[in-house]
Amino acid sequence: MQFTGVKVFSATKAKEREELGDTVTRWLRSNADLEVVDRVVTQSSDDEFHCLSIVLFYKNRG
Repeated sequence: MQFTGVKVFSATKAKEREELGDTVTRWLRSNADLEVVDRVVTQSSDDEFHCLSIVLFYKNRG
């Protein structure tokens, strides 16, 4: 797998976590010249906070 860039999305607040999928979709649509070649989704928590992260590895199309 070769990639030329990485985009990280993360959210800790409940509302932000709920909207994270829409945020990623908007970014993908506005960067249609990029091809996602891999992704990593991570959730981490402690007693008070929950963090959701989506990491996209991408390259230019063509």
